[in-house]
Order: sequence, then structure tokens, then C-alpha cells
Amino acid sequence: MNINFTYLPGDGIGPEVGEAAIEVLNAVAVKFGHTLEPEHHLVGGAAIDAGEKPLPDASFESCQRTGAILLGAVGGPKWDHLKGEDRPELGSLLPLRKRLNLYANIRPCKPYPALIERAPLKRERLEGVDFVVMRELTGGIYFGQKGRDTRGAFDECLYSEAEIRRIAIKGFDLAQTRRKKVTSVDKSNVLETSRLWRETVIDVAKDYPEVELEHLLVDAMTMHMLTRAQDFDVILTENMFGDILTDEASVLCGSMGVIPSASLSDGKTGMFEPIHGSAPDIAGQGKANPLAMILSAAWMLRLSFGLKVEADAIETAVANALEQNQTTGDLGGKLNTSAVGEWIAANV
Repeated sequence: MNINFTYLPGDGIGPEVGEAAIEVLNAVAVKFGHTLEPEHHLVGGAAIDAGEKPLPDASFESCQRTGAILLGAVGGPKWDHLKGEDRPELGSLLPLRKRLNLYANIRPCKPYPALIERAPLKRERLEGVDFVVMRELTGGIYFGQKGRDTRGAFDECLYSEAEIRRIAIKGFDLAQTRRKKVTSVDKSNVLETSRLWRETVIDVAKDYPEVELEHLLVDAMTMHMLTRAQDFDVILTENMFGDILTDEASVLCGSMGVIPSASLSDGKTGMFEPIHGSAPDIAGQGKANPLAMILSAAWMLRLSFGLKVEADAIETAVANALEQNQTTGDLGGKLNTSAVGEWIAANV
């Protein structure tokens, strides 16, 4: 198979963790007889520094053509003085999500046994945790009208019934392949958008009688996620709530550096990226942990190319690296970024 995808290294540590992932993908291609064809393009601050807009036309055209995007990280303090869509994040990530219709963001939470001791919670709170957050990604307050006047500022939160219905269907479909439970998170005691959210999710649930549906308010969910995480299977929620809850969930895994994510449209179009940021304070020092980026590459193989065996091979190698302490310093290892990539590539 020809594995043709768009590679956007991004900013900060993005290029470092990205190169480690590309090395692992090359090893997979050799082992399983595939051809790797990444299309390298600029995005975010790197594009701005090259005199381009945050999402250059050539970069978007490549994303649109390949339908599979591997993204490093975008943004950093260097560009904080820029406003609105001139900023790396607002000018690249949000347009990519909206224009490619990447409305379903999936983030897993399943602690690796080797990392349980590194998490701040007690072992009994973590053993057996295995849930996925299904976050709506192209609606809500991040995409509503924004503005300022002489009195203040505003951010509009809008959701249509159709937007809620399609992400709910994704969530229930996923739950059917897992433990058949959906926990829908909203703020229906206060927000009208949340009341529509809950009504729509209840309606969708009628088509999935074998799937249990639970409702939680988002403020309660922040507590339950840390006190009874084993109870959750698929957590379904809107854009801003999902953004916050998935960062909280990273605490359960011991490190943000081991959590991949997938942003999906209908069909096989997807963007795959680690949930961590660009970490400019350690960029170029070989300290960056590439595991989340490598796992994101595995998700790309599985979801965009249907290469389950190849993806499993990468994930097994990552688990072995953690068990054998072949990691960067943040996880207690002694390897630099590229050495971790080399180790996993050699052990796929």
C-alpha cells in the first residue's frame, strides 16, 4: 500500500517528535511492505515565519487531497502579540477542523501499567480505567461570533440539532464496539445549547437500546472523572467541555506525553496529533517525549488506511518501551527524543 499523508511538523517540539514518528512509520513500511509518501508542509508559527499565513494554501490543498494529516503542535509565546486569525492556532487549527469537517475528536484514556505510579492519584483509582472522550470539534463557543465593544467582549455559543445528532451517532456507534455505555456531559441546568444537546442525545439513544445512557453536568463530571473513572466507557460532550475534560483525563494516564488524538470527518478523512502543546521551552534540546506523536501515527494507520496490524505493532512497541524504561527524562528514562524513536522503530 502507498501510505500517502500530509505531514505538518508545526512549531516548538513539533518537528522533533514528528521526525521520531516518521522514523517509526518508515520502519513499519519496510517491515510490512508498504511505501511511505509523506507530503511535508508548513503550518502555524513556522508558516508565519516563512512569510505565509498560518494555514498556507499549499498546506491545506495537501490535507484536502490526502485526507490523512499527521500534525505536530502549533503556536507559542513568540506569536502571542498577533491578533485573531493571524495567530498560529486560530489561523490554522480551527480552519483545518472546519474546512475539512473534522467534527469528531477522539481521545483515549487507558493508563499504561508502567505509568500508574507516576500519576498523582492512588493506584486503585487508576487500575481498570479505559474510556474514550468523543468531543464535538467544529461547533460551540470556539466557532461562534466573537467581538469587543467599549463595554466588554463576547463569544457566542451556537449548536444546531444536526451538529449534535451526528456526533452523538459517532459516540453511540463507538460504544457499541466497546462496553456499551455512553456518558453525555452538558450544562443543561443553565445553558440552552446544553438543553438541546441533552434532548438530541436522548433521541439518538432510542436507536441504540443495548447502549446504556448516563447524563452528567460538566462540573460534576470533573469530580467523577477522578473518583470513579472506571465507570466510564464513551464520554460524549461538546467542544469547550471536551477540551477541558480531556486535559483533566491526561492526569489519569500519568503524562500528557503518551496520549494521541484523532479528529475525524465522515469516511476516512482524519487529522492525528498528540494532545500536548508545542513546549517551546524545551524545543531543540532533545528532551521532548515523542510517544504521543508516535501513537498518533499508529491511529492514522488504523483509521485512515485500515492498517490495524501495523498500528498494533507500533502500540505494542510503545508499551514495551515504557515497560523497559526506554523513554525520555519526563518519564524517568535517559534517552533523548530521537533515540526513543529509534528504539521503537527497531522494535516494531
